Amino acid sequence: MTKKMLCAILIVAAFAVFSSGIADAKMIVKYGHVGPPIHPQHHGALAFAKYVAEKTKGEIEVQVFPLGQLGGERSMAEQVQGGTLQMTAVTAGVLANFVPQIGIIELPFVYPNREVAYKVLDDKEVKERFAKFCDAKGFVFIGYTENEFRDLTNSKRPVRTPADMKGLKIRVLESPMMIDTFKALGANPTPLPFPEIYNALQQKVIDGQDNPIYTSILMKFTEVNKFATITHHILTECPTVVNKAFWNSLTPEQQKIFREAAEVQIKVNREGSAKNRVEALAKAKAQKVDVVILTNKERDAFKKAVQPVLDKYRTQLGAEWFDFFLKKINFYAKKK
Repeated sequence: MTKKMLCAILIVAAFAVFSSGIADAKMIVKYGHVGPPIHPQHHGALAFAKYVAEKTKGEIEVQVFPLGQLGGERSMAEQVQGGTLQMTAVTAGVLANFVPQIGIIELPFVYPNREVAYKVLDDKEVKERFAKFCDAKGFVFIGYTENEFRDLTNSKRPVRTPADMKGLKIRVLESPMMIDTFKALGANPTPLPFPEIYNALQQKVIDGQDNPIYTSILMKFTEVNKFATITHHILTECPTVVNKAFWNSLTPEQQKIFREAAEVQIKVNREGSAKNRVEALAKAKAQKVDVVILTNKERDAFKKAVQPVLDKYRTQLGAEWFDFFLKKINFYAKKK
């Protein structure tokens, strides 16, 4: 073999190794959540993944796993905190088991309407505080997905007053605030992972559950729960959090792309939720679900019943943080 030929072979071999290194250099990021694949929450997460892929020119591939494929919400939060999962979107009430202050999002009956809630959550100071609280616990907060305002379904009776809740066994998230809220309303709260709800309803392990009415329809909960009440008692936002060590491994430009992707994500999610709200009640009635829409007076009775919950969490979360957050709500409620 001539020296010239040997050099050519070595160059080809070196190029092959170099090319292989480039192919292997793609970063795979796993992103888990519990929303169903046809839910706007998942559509938002897919938009996040698409934005990252486009802006990094394929260097980073975000693989999205819906419907709890990587575990329940608490499990995924633990995985992200521990570093075995790069990122997740977890209901604020569940994340509150790790970052207590984030649970303030789910204070019952505090938002006068959706527009005010969005303005509060998007407020720069509020987001900076969320980021600080999460950072101390090994999470990097970059944005939200959402699952809308929560409503109630059950198999027993129409619910118009807190008295109608008495004794109902209601599935709730693994959230201390949600458990306390339903206890204050006279129900028996039963924490269960989201994927287990349908079977639990079908087997009469629980009487009902609380999810946005559209989610209840998508997941077929209304097949076995024929009573629904539009309570809008708690807003379910799902902070998107990233493992801190993984985040620190990203370049500043990549971190910027992730934050931009989170803005795209919530925009797609909220637009999808708005579209679904228009259809939800019609679909419920078509399924012969008895839908109760609370009057302002009826809703006030529920708000009064949960006042002890607000008092408890003002103490537990800290008066300064609690008052800061409620002042933000009042500010945007008054702002025209």
